[in-house]
Formats: sequence, structure tokens, C-alpha cells
Amino acid sequence: MAEVTTLLVGAGLRGMTYARRALATGAGRVVAVAEPDPGRRARAAREFGVPAERVYADWTDAVAAGKLADACVIATQDRMHVEPAVALAGLGYHILLEKPMATEESHASAIAEAALRNGVLLAVCHVLRYTSYTRYLKELLDTGAIGRLVSVQHLEPVGWWHHAHSFVRGNWRREDTSAPMLLTKSCHDIDWLVHLFGSLPRRVGSFGSLTHLRPEDAPAGATDRCLDCPVEAGCPYSAKRLYLGCLGDEDQEFWPLSAVTDEHTEAGVLEALRTGPYGRCAYACDNDVVDNQVVTMEFESGATCSFTMSAYTPMEQRRTRLMGTHGFVEGDGTTLRLVDFRDGSERTVDTRALDTHPDGTWTDATLTVDARAGGPGNPGPSPEDGHGGGDEALTDAFFASVATGDRSLLLSDATESLATHRVVWAAERARTTGTVVELDADGHVLSTA
Repeated sequence: MAEVTTLLVGAGLRGMTYARRALATGAGRVVAVAEPDPGRRARAAREFGVPAERVYADWTDAVAAGKLADACVIATQDRMHVEPAVALAGLGYHILLEKPMATEESHASAIAEAALRNGVLLAVCHVLRYTSYTRYLKELLDTGAIGRLVSVQHLEPVGWWHHAHSFVRGNWRREDTSAPMLLTKSCHDIDWLVHLFGSLPRRVGSFGSLTHLRPEDAPAGATDRCLDCPVEAGCPYSAKRLYLGCLGDEDQEFWPLSAVTDEHTEAGVLEALRTGPYGRCAYACDNDVVDNQVVTMEFESGATCSFTMSAYTPMEQRRTRLMGTHGFVEGDGTTLRLVDFRDGSERTVDTRALDTHPDGTWTDATLTVDARAGGPGNPGPSPEDGHGGGDEALTDAFFASVATGDRSLLLSDATESLATHRVVWAAERARTTGTVVELDADGHVLSTA
């Protein structure tokens, strides 16, 4: 395949992840960078060999320069997606867009409409669709291995320290500067569940709130910063323990430590905790997003689904139970346990150990799955390990789709991504109004009750 030239808009963790994967596989090459932070901008330009005249402090300068590449990766902050996405689609760029699409429905609609109007590919980074685990599970459901799907229970265990890092001290802590947590963290999960069911829900309800990590819950004697706090050593949210503990571990230095400081030394970490947002007491921040939420969905078939997101867990793989008329599947992001009601048999499949064949398929004893969009990947749930191989597989699929013109390599398009985002906004409407929201087949709100 031809190498796809790429404009990188946003050289933070997510943007660099996709760009590095494209470079490593030879599928893509970064030829221009737009990044407001001077340190990140310089590092990206140096790493990718981008000439000075193609390095921009603002995405508007890259737009003004005309079409510089075949495709772009947009990984700015969530509230900054709509303007570059619409402008770059207008120039004919194919777009790999970090999730969520946007923080408002009107902005997400504008992005989808721009992609459709200009005939460009838009791949929203719903990476969970692209893991080997998901592809195998989806094939089980589509081939009727458990009969008709009747009910699903799905848990996203955010992890206590991850919640404190990203949603209490970090960039996604407030709805007014970012968005509701269901959108910023769990639009992955809502999209994934819709993908498994193969249709949007028709009715949505939700409950959730901020129950802890508030000033009134602070331990006696706690101070505003962990470095001078007399009770820090016994606190589960100790920034000192978390971030100093990342030193010497390459993966943890990449994430979460790189969000805290670029100086990966003890002195560098301590200085960042002394002066920056990640050293604040987790009970003394300005966070207001929920720390637990339940979303319930009912589908046209009568099938139901419950999704739970909780901060108060270990940071682990998502856990799912799928109940059908002829069988039951239980999965943990890596391993699937399948019980067949028809003969009482039970089998377990480790999706990391599936046999990959030269023709791009992999099999176990009973099932063959097309895995050409990405083979078995890392089992972990988080950014530093590529979301179980989903980051890598999505990147591969996007760049292959741009190079070949084969849109079928992508597992969702602009219209479908917009529709699953609408389910998230419906769930937030249900949560904040105490209602059940009814949707049409495209995810538009029909009524609330």
C-alpha cells in the first residue's frame, strides 16, 4: 500500500500514539504538525522529521497553508474538535478523530455533515470495536451461538487512581471545561454495546452522581497538597505515591506520568506535584463530574442492557455478561466463557491465543473470524497498553482504508458514530432530568417521560 501522508493536529498522548503506530508499520508518515505546546510541538517535529516550515503553533495556520497531506489525526482537547475537523474535511483530508467526536450534539453533527459533504473518511477512535476480543465476540453473537440476545450486563471499572488522575485532578474533571464523564470516558462503552446489539436502543434511562472526593469527605488533617499533607501516606489517592511510583517503568512514564511532567526524575515529579494540578489533594479539587453511573437501555426486540461505570474499582478490563435464548457468554476483555443451553457444554476461549493464518483469519475449534483489521493484541484496558490492541488495529484500518479507498475496513462511519454519541447525550438527559428518553432509529429524541 502507498504511504499515507499525515497532518498531526494535537501532539499529546493520543495523537502521538496513532502517529507512532502509522510510522512503525510504514502505513503513514507525519509531514506536518500543529500543536500549541512548544515542548510537545518540538518533540513531535523532531521525532517525525517534520521540516520547520510545516510545524505550526495553531491548527488554523496549517489550514491556511492549504492541503498538506492525505489525512489528518485530530487529537486536540475534546472541546476543540469541531472547528479543525470541519475545516480540514473541507480541504479534503481524511480524518482520524479522537473520541468523543465533540462535547455538544450540534458540533458532532457539523463534523459528520462536513465529512459526508466532502466525501472524506471519518474514523472516530472507538478503539474497542477493533480488538480481537470484540471481533470474536461479535461473530459469536451474529452467528447465533447463544441464540437471540436478550440481556447484557456491562461494567467499566475505571479504577480509583485513574479516576483521581483524569477526572478529579486532570483535564476531564469538570463538565463546563470538558464534558460529562459518560461522554469523555464511556462513549467507548455505549458505542461498543450498540455495536454488539447491532442497533440503537429505543429507550434510555440513567442514574449517577459525584458521591466521593468532595471537600466534605476529606480525611481529618488533610491539606490542599499531597506533598505537605500529614495523612498522605495512608490516603488511597496519594499523588506522591502514584507518580513517584511511575519512575523507572517505561509504560507508566508514558502514561499517566507524561500528563504530569516531562521531567521523569524524582526532582521533576516533586516539582510538578508542588506546583501543578496533579499534586492537589483529591478532596480539594474543583471536580464536578460523576464518579459512578448506571445506564439502562431497551431495544426494539425487547432486549435490555445495563451499563455501570464506577471509579471505585481496580483499573481492570471491562466485564460483560451476555444472555441469550440458547446460551450465555461471560467475558473480561481477554477471555470468553461460553455456555450452550442446548447440550450443557461449556468452553473458554482466550482471544490472545487464537491461531492467526496467512490469509488474515484466525480460528479456534469452532469459529473462523476475519481479523484483517487487527490481530490479537495486548490484554490491558488502558492507554499505555493500547486498549487491548484496539489502538493499533484502528490505526492500521484507517491508514489502509485511506491508502486503498476501501471504506469497509472501518467498523463505523460518520453517521454511525454520531448516532452512538446521541445515545450518550440521551442518557445524560435522562440522568439530569430523572426521565426515560425515547429515541428514533437515528438516535434523535422522540419523547421523555
